[in-house]
Amino acid sequence: MRGRGYVFYASIVAALGGFLFGFDTAVISGAEKSIQELFQHSGFWHGLTVAMALIGTVIGALVAGKPADVFGRKQALIVIALLYMVSALGSALTSNWYGFMIYRFLGGLGVGASSVIGPMYIAEIAHANLRGRLVGLFQFNVVTGILVAFFSNYLISQYIATEGWRYMLGIEAIPALLFLILLIPIPATPRWLVIKDRIDDARALLSRLATPNPEQVLNQIIDSVRSATTRQDETLFQSKYRKPIMLAFLLAFFNQMSGINAIMYFAPRIFEMAGYSSDSAMFQAVSVGVTNLVFTIIAMSVIDFFGRKKLLITGSLGMILFLGIVGLNFLSPNPGGTIVLVSLLGFIAFFGLSQGAVIWVYIAEVFPNRVRAKGQAFGSFSHWFMAALISWLFPVIAEYGETGGGIAFLVFSVSMMVQFFVVKIWFPETKGKSLEEIQKEMVTE
Repeated sequence: MRGRGYVFYASIVAALGGFLFGFDTAVISGAEKSIQELFQHSGFWHGLTVAMALIGTVIGALVAGKPADVFGRKQALIVIALLYMVSALGSALTSNWYGFMIYRFLGGLGVGASSVIGPMYIAEIAHANLRGRLVGLFQFNVVTGILVAFFSNYLISQYIATEGWRYMLGIEAIPALLFLILLIPIPATPRWLVIKDRIDDARALLSRLATPNPEQVLNQIIDSVRSATTRQDETLFQSKYRKPIMLAFLLAFFNQMSGINAIMYFAPRIFEMAGYSSDSAMFQAVSVGVTNLVFTIIAMSVIDFFGRKKLLITGSLGMILFLGIVGLNFLSPNPGGTIVLVSLLGFIAFFGLSQGAVIWVYIAEVFPNRVRAKGQAFGSFSHWFMAALISWLFPVIAEYGETGGGIAFLVFSVSMMVQFFVVKIWFPETKGKSLEEIQKEMVTE
């Protein structure tokens, strides 16, 4: 296999880690009430149980960069596939709370590492004019995994009456095995080969990938890597990197302050709060997944045309509106289920069109080669730390009297208002630029 077809194949396979990422994120939503009943936990301890995977995700995002630099992006992806398999089977089979927490933690390690390594691999193998769309494949697979998880949960809830939650969690082992098998023939990335001083292999791979101006690209990579080798132990947290650090942190922070993971982890429960029956709430969660997928596809098709910044600004406006409507509706004496459903779908549409599509593309772009792994690890760490915090606290706040849900959604709405101004004032555009060109703009030597 050669040319763009090879680039697309390798990118699609790497992005399958995103499918498992999305599946693992959403699948707990169908199982969480049964798990709470099994372990008889209060809102605080149940929040911790649900957030345990996210705690693992924080650690996975933090440590993934180093093994990716030492052993390669491909080898790291193989380990991630194994983590997903072990987590799915272990979580489904255990009846011990401590065991459940351990297996969910391992799955979280896979999600966190995947959020770093998947976009990194694709960004380093893709041509500059395709990078936004190909890295966007990762997010496309994330939302596809979310949709499949919601739909799988619904089907299992309809046909398996006893301990259906075990099947909901265990079925993830099947795509994890497929991911592992498909990883075998994909190549290393040219940048990693240069890092390992395998210049001829990198040149041959760039040619095989049909990279435009391959010798020029190779020389750019070599110059970037040589600059990095003089400072092999260079730390990320230096003043010259303050701009990409700030951008990555703010993007990750606002991504989670939108409330997206609270909705994904507790979608059926939120619909029940709005008055839907248990079966209907599980089905409405599927509509959330469908909307997320559709608008992520739209965003992927326009991200390299409109750019990252315009999508973020547009998305902020829509999310402010719909989150505000949900919050005010939950504060009313008789919340309307239809209003909540329509508003949540509106929020998901604008999230998928903006933050959902942009975050992993942008974080993969803004850091220079010599600290890219560390930078992406930091961005993912920030994202997943906030995700764990929000997912842990949401059930506690939502169960706090009749106004808890409304307060939570109004906080999310105000956060998106702040995001609008922050992006408009401080975020630069990166569309159509090579990673080396972006590096020159981002770093003050």
